Amino acid sequence: MHDDRQLIEERLRRALRERLRPAIYGAAVPLDIEVWHAPGEPVSPAEALAQTYEKAEIGLPWGPAWGTAWFKFSGEVPAEWAGSEIEAVIDLGFSGGPGFSAEGLVHTSSGRPLKGLHPRQTYAPLSILGKDGTAASAGDSIEFYVEAAANPEIPLDNAYAKVDIGEKLGDHPIYQLTRADLAVFNAEVWDLILDLEALDSLQRELSAQEPRRREILRALSRALDVLDYENVAGTATDARAQLTDVLSRPAHASAHQLSAVGHAHIDSAWLWPLRETRRKVARTVSNVATLAEEYPELVFAFSQAQQHAWVKDNYPEVWERLKKAVAEGHIVPVGGMWVESDTNLPGGEALARQFVHGKRFFLDEYGIDTQEVWLPDSFGYTAALPQLVKLSGSKWFLTQKISWNKENKFPHHTFWWEGLDGTRVFTHFPPIDTYNSDLSGRELAHAQRNFAENGAATRSLVPFGYGDGGGGPTREFVATARRVADLESSPKVTIESPTEFFTAAEEEYHEHAPVWSGELYLEIHRATYTSQAKTKQGNRRTEHLLREAELWATAAVVAGKLDTYPYEDLDRLWKVALLHQFHDILPGSSISWVHREAEATYAKVAEELNAIIAKAQQALAGSGDAQIVFNAAPHSRSGVAGLGAGVAAGEGQSVTIEDGVLDNGVIRVTIDDRGLITSLYDVEAAREVIAPGAVGNLLQLHVDTPNHWDAWDVDSFYKNNVRDVTELDSLDFSTVDGVATVVVKRSFGQSTVTQTLRLRPGAKRVDIETNMDWHETEKFLKAAYPVDVHADRSASETQFGHIFRPTHQNTSWDAAKFEIAAHRWVHVGEPGYGVAVVNDSTYGHDINRTAREDGGTTTTIRTSLIRAPRFPDPKTDQGVHIVNHALVVGAGIPEAVEEGYRINLPERVVTGADGVEPIVAVDNDNVIVEAIKLADDQSGDVVVRLYESTGGRGRATVTPSFAAASVTEVDLLERDLADRELKDNGVSFELRPFQILTLRFKRA
Repeated sequence: MHDDRQLIEERLRRALRERLRPAIYGAAVPLDIEVWHAPGEPVSPAEALAQTYEKAEIGLPWGPAWGTAWFKFSGEVPAEWAGSEIEAVIDLGFSGGPGFSAEGLVHTSSGRPLKGLHPRQTYAPLSILGKDGTAASAGDSIEFYVEAAANPEIPLDNAYAKVDIGEKLGDHPIYQLTRADLAVFNAEVWDLILDLEALDSLQRELSAQEPRRREILRALSRALDVLDYENVAGTATDARAQLTDVLSRPAHASAHQLSAVGHAHIDSAWLWPLRETRRKVARTVSNVATLAEEYPELVFAFSQAQQHAWVKDNYPEVWERLKKAVAEGHIVPVGGMWVESDTNLPGGEALARQFVHGKRFFLDEYGIDTQEVWLPDSFGYTAALPQLVKLSGSKWFLTQKISWNKENKFPHHTFWWEGLDGTRVFTHFPPIDTYNSDLSGRELAHAQRNFAENGAATRSLVPFGYGDGGGGPTREFVATARRVADLESSPKVTIESPTEFFTAAEEEYHEHAPVWSGELYLEIHRATYTSQAKTKQGNRRTEHLLREAELWATAAVVAGKLDTYPYEDLDRLWKVALLHQFHDILPGSSISWVHREAEATYAKVAEELNAIIAKAQQALAGSGDAQIVFNAAPHSRSGVAGLGAGVAAGEGQSVTIEDGVLDNGVIRVTIDDRGLITSLYDVEAAREVIAPGAVGNLLQLHVDTPNHWDAWDVDSFYKNNVRDVTELDSLDFSTVDGVATVVVKRSFGQSTVTQTLRLRPGAKRVDIETNMDWHETEKFLKAAYPVDVHADRSASETQFGHIFRPTHQNTSWDAAKFEIAAHRWVHVGEPGYGVAVVNDSTYGHDINRTAREDGGTTTTIRTSLIRAPRFPDPKTDQGVHIVNHALVVGAGIPEAVEEGYRINLPERVVTGADGVEPIVAVDNDNVIVEAIKLADDQSGDVVVRLYESTGGRGRATVTPSFAAASVTEVDLLERDLADRELKDNGVSFELRPFQILTLRFKRA
C-alpha cells in the first residue's frame, strides 16, 4: 500500500479548520446589545446593573487596558428551534489564550454569576439563561449580562518586549465585540470533531510501521469520505460511524494508568493584579460548577485557601455553588496552604503558617483535612518541607516544576522525598510535564514514555484544564477524557481525585519507591532570589515584625499587663503576609502593578504591627525614666536575655580609627584609599580573614541578559562580563556614638552607591549598610567577600535549619547551583575556623573557590544586591534601596545563627520602669525559639515553637516564666500529638538534628 499518511493528515487539518469547526453552530439570530463602560476599577454587579446602558452593536470598541465593560444581552429564542440544543455565543474580541486576554463572567438579570467566558469557552447554554439562571425554552425571552474584563493580551511569545502591562494605558479601547448570537449547537458535529482529534493525536504518536496507526488513518479517511461539506450537520453521524471500531478497541492490559484531575492553576497574581485574580477565581469556579452539572464524573482540584476565601468574601452566590460542589466531590480542596507559595524565600514560621491558615480554612469551611501538598509551579522546594508537611497532618506532595530543569533531568517521578531532618513524604511529579494538560494524544504518550518508574509502578497523575490565568477544564477536555479512558495504544485515563491517585500509588509502590534526600533545587529561575528588592525586603521585615508582635503581646497578656490579645488583627495580618509569598509575588516575577501594591501593603502592615508591638512593650515596661531594651532575638545581647527586656550593659572596649585601620581589640579592619577592605584580622585567632591579594566588600557589576524569562532567570554566562566597581566619589572616616564608621560613595552608569561600614565595640563583625540609587538596565550588582578559608561546601540558612551546597563544580548537578538562596546567613568554614555573611533582606548568593599560587584556597562569598530585568516590569527596582549585611569572622554555625537573628531583630528601646523576664527560658543556645504566641483557639494557652539549629542532637529544658498546669506536644495546627511531662514548671526533651517541636502550655 502506498504511504499516504501526509495526504490524509493534511486533508484532516483543513477539514477541521474550514469545514467542521465553523459548523458547530447552525442557525443563529443576533442578540440585542447594550453596554455600560465602568469608569475606573471594577464594581459590584448590583452597582453595575443599576447604571444607564447605551445601545450597542457588533464591532463596538470597548475596554482600555485593565478596564471593564458591562454588556446587556437580550432576545427571543425562535419557537421553530424547539427540540434543538441552543446556546448564546459571545465573542468579546478574544485574541490570546484563556486567562491571557479578555475574559467575561455571565450574570443573570438580577446579577447572579453563572459562567465564565474566555477564548476557548465562548458559550452559555440555554439551560442557564432563563429567569435567574433557570432553563429557558424555545419561544422564551432571555436577558443576561456579561462583566467583560479588558485584560491586555500578554505577549508571552515575546517576553522581552519593553511593554509595561502593569500600567493602565490610557483610554484607548483594545478590544472589539465580535459576536453576540443565539445559535443552534450541532452536538453531533462537535462530537465528530472530538472523535477525529482524539484519533489523530493518538496516531501521530505511533510509529509508521504499527498496524494501529494505519487502521486509524484508514478510518479517518473513510470518515472524511462520507462527510458532505455542504451538509456537515446532516452527515456527521455517518462520519462518526466510520470511527466506531477504532474508538472502541480497549487499551492494552499493560497500558500506563493516568489519574486525570481537572485543574486551573490560577496564579494569585502575576501578569495581572490581585483584584483581577479575584475575578478570575469567580469565573473559573462558575465554569467548573456549571460543567459538573453536565459531566458528573468531573473532579476539579482547587488549591489555595486564599482563593476560596476570596469567593466567600466577594461572591456569595458563587460561594454557595462552590460549597455544594465540594460536598458532592466535584471540587476538591487540595494543597493545605494559604497560597501556592514560593518555598525558597519565606521564613520558617511563615512557611509553617501557610499550612496553619490553609488547612484550618478547609477544616472550618468544608470539614476537610487536606492530605496532599499541591505546588505544581513554585521555583524549587526547600528541604524543610517534608517535616512541615508531616507536622501539618498531611502526607503527600506534588509538583511538576522540576521538569523545567535546564541541566539535569530529575531521575524520579514517584519517590520518597527526605527532608533535612530525615522526615520523608511520598512525592509525585506528573510525567506529563504540565499542569495545564489538554489530554491530547501527544501529551498522554509523553506521560507514558517519560514515566521514570516504568517497570516498577504503573500510574501517574495528570492535571488537565486551562491554567495560570485560570479557566479550568472545558467540556471538550472532559469529553476527550471519555474517549481515551480505555483506548488501544493509549494510556488508560480515569478522572479521579488526587487522594484516590495517591492512595493507589502509595499502595502499589510504597516499599520500593526510591529516596531523594535534600532540597529540590530548580535549575532555572535562579534570579527570583533577587528580583524586586522592595517586595523581598517587605516580606522579611513583616515576618520579623509578626514574631515581635506575637511575642510581646503574649508576654503582656500572660503578665496581666494587657487585657486582650490581638487575635483577629494578627490573623488578618498573617494572611496578608502569606498572600504576598505567592510564587509570583515574593520571587519578583509579577507586573509593576503587583509590586507597587505590595510595597504599599507592607508599609501599612508594618505600621499596624509596630503599633501592636509598641502597645505591648509599653505595657510591659510601665512608667518610668529608665531606658529598657527589648530583645526579641532568641539569644542574649547587650546584657539583655533573649526574648526579654532590661537595661543594656556597657559595650566594653572602645574602637579606634587610625590611618584607615579600624580596631576594637577583637578585630582590625584595614580600608584602602579605594574604600575596600584589604585586611580583616581576627586578633583572637591571630588570623587574616581576607584572602591574599584580594579585597573585601568589592562591588561587582555584571551584564545580565538571560536567554529567557528576564525577571526569573540569570544564566551562568553572566559571569563572563563583570566590572569591578572601584571608582570613588568620596571616603570619610569618623567615630559616631563610639562606633568606628567609614562612608564610601561610588558612582557608575546612572547609579550611585553609598556604603557605610561600622565596627562596634567588642564585635567580631563588620556591619555594612548599602544605600543604592539604582538606575541601570539589564545589570546585576553583587558584593564580593573573598576569604582565606578552604571550604568544599557552604551552609545556607533555610527554614528551621540550614543546608550544605558544594563550592566546587565536580558534576553537572553541582555546576547548576551557580546561584543559591539563603535566608539570614551563609557560612563557609574549615575545621576550626569559619566566616559568615548575614543580611537583613537579601536572598541570592553565589559561593565558589579558587586555588592560589601559594597553595592556599580562596573561597568567595558574593551576595546578590540588585537586578534590572525588563520583563514583566521594565522599571524593576529603579530607585533607592537600603540593605544591610555583616561579615562575621571566627564564626561557626551557632554564631551565624545568632548574628542572623541579630541583624533582623534590632533592639527596641522603651522608656519605662521595669525589665521583662523572658516568657520562656531555654537552657541550650542551639535550640531556637522561633515563635511564641497564644493558642489560636483563644483558650489562653501559650504555644512555643522551637527547633534544633545546628544539625546536631540537642537536649534542652524549656521553663516558662508563668505557672504551667500542663504541657502538650502539638502539631502546626495546635492539635495534640503527645503529652509531655512537666517537672519543676519546665519540660525537658531531646531533639534530633533540625527537629521542629511545638509545645502548648496550659497556664495554671
